[in-house]
Amino acid sequence: MFRRRNLLALIARAVEDRSSRGIAAAVSRLVTAGDLPSGSRLPTVRDVARELRVSPTTVSEAWQSLLRAGAIRTRGRSGTFVAALDRPRLRYAQLGGPALERDLSSGVPDHDLLPDLTEALKRVGDGRLTSSYLDAPVLPALEDVLRERWPFPPEAVTVVDGALDALDRIIGVAVRFGDRVVVENPTFPPLLDLLDTAGATVVPLSDLEGAEPVAIFIQPRAQNPTGATMSASDVAALAARLPENTIIVEDDHAGDIATATPVSLGTHRPDRTVHIAGFSKSHGPDLRLAAVGGPARIIEAVAARRLLGPGWSSRLLQAVLLDLLTSPASIAQVSTARLEYARRRASLLAALRSRQAEAAADDGINLWLTVHNQQHALVTLAAHGISVAPGAPFMVTPAATDHVRVTVGLVADGFDDLATILASAARRTDNRRLL
Repeated sequence: MFRRRNLLALIARAVEDRSSRGIAAAVSRLVTAGDLPSGSRLPTVRDVARELRVSPTTVSEAWQSLLRAGAIRTRGRSGTFVAALDRPRLRYAQLGGPALERDLSSGVPDHDLLPDLTEALKRVGDGRLTSSYLDAPVLPALEDVLRERWPFPPEAVTVVDGALDALDRIIGVAVRFGDRVVVENPTFPPLLDLLDTAGATVVPLSDLEGAEPVAIFIQPRAQNPTGATMSASDVAALAARLPENTIIVEDDHAGDIATATPVSLGTHRPDRTVHIAGFSKSHGPDLRLAAVGGPARIIEAVAARRLLGPGWSSRLLQAVLLDLLTSPASIAQVSTARLEYARRRASLLAALRSRQAEAAADDGINLWLTVHNQQHALVTLAAHGISVAPGAPFMVTPAATDHVRVTVGLVADGFDDLATILASAARRTDNRRLL
């Protein structure tokens, strides 16, 4: 009895917001801090409801959110317990293939197709860029260029350390524990990892109706992993389907190497659309830069939170990016890369289809290959010295068929030979041979 009263008092002190979301968040903090150790039996729903003076339904909804997040476990009539804090293996960690002769698992651009930084570095070698902590976080000239390139007029623009940093920052500002969030299926595994860490309930886009999501995360073109691109009519239709208060987050990660014309839900819902413009694929991963633009209430919150950490993204690197976006030579280099990636996609797709293999690679640097058995495909390709990314980590809910992702942007030649190997790996096999 004493133990139960102690736990009830501990939970009551931690709860500031007595909504189901607030209760779940408070208990989650107690678990993370170790104040509710793994294996602790929680008080009953009725006892917590009585202590907090809320309805049992409110507490039950909080418990359901904690169950979905893996923070607690039920044991039937034995009660509800704090789950062990063994951190599950991140989806992102499952993407990298073994150290083989040919790594097509990475999803990175071809270094030889990136613009040369030599002249840009010479032109921006001005120490005044690094002399103050107090300057604006975004170079004014870069912001001007970004606004000219934006697919809709943004209220505010800032620069962060890459598209993944942008997703992390936006989730930190816009998504709270237990919130429903809609994503494409398949989608980028690190996004799912970030949403899991935030305690969000992830819903596939196919289940949008009735979901009432707080936010939706999409990739309008060169979708990773499928390469799919939304049309203007697709964008309009999706904008019309979304609930009034849903925040729209667009990740245009492929940027200037995408062949499709940019589209954005911001042309229909500028007050709720946050657009991320990535430059890693087009101008270099080690620039570590992405731009984020949209409603001031979100962008300014992201910028304010960064003041407590990195403060700003390197103004020196911002100046390099500005030079690359405005230099005729660099613009020409990126244009050449865009055409070359398109050639590589088309060449490998044609070779695969001639071998009756099913694949998608409409844009970007990735190819989504349908395989009969993921594990068989990975083992078969490894035997040929080729690593690719397994498809399972990209899935919100399981697909009817297995897939692997191939970084086709790294394949410059030998399309017929590679297609023969990939098609063989994709075919039906006797699963007993894998045992």
